[in-house]
Amino acid sequence: MTKAPGEGDLAPEFDLPTDGGGRLSSAGLKGRPYVLFFYPKDDTSGCTKEAIGFTESHEEFRKLGVEVIGASKDGVKSHDRFKEKHGLSVPLLSDEEGSFVEAWGSWVEKSMYGRKYMGIDRSTFLVDADGRIVRSWRKVKVPGHVAEVLEAARQLAARAA
Repeated sequence: MTKAPGEGDLAPEFDLPTDGGGRLSSAGLKGRPYVLFFYPKDDTSGCTKEAIGFTESHEEFRKLGVEVIGASKDGVKSHDRFKEKHGLSVPLLSDEEGSFVEAWGSWVEKSMYGRKYMGIDRSTFLVDADGRIVRSWRKVKVPGHVAEVLEAARQLAARAA
């Protein structure tokens, strides 16, 4: 397993399918900052709250010139149902194979009731227009998280202006 990228590192490159039959790549985002949030599973309580939070603030991020992207190991059809059910506006990357999640260091050992298993660490990254990770949040707690990421995006936009 490779070292998880941190602040100041170049963001791992990607080219993955999205909901709605699209594709999104780091090359396509070149020159634009973005927020990438990893979440464990479509349509579960915390993941739904987080995705709705990013959707509610999506326009504010866009005004700052920052794209917001969600990612999980769920398939495109699952993402389509999730987006439709909750009226989500952010694109959702599908990484069924898991190499993208691993490249970001977000595939981790977890423990529940003493049982160990591998799963996605709820984590978020703010990447600048040069493709460098400016901020990272690991083991995210959903309440207040979107507001914190939005503030970091505002600071990034102010520095770039």
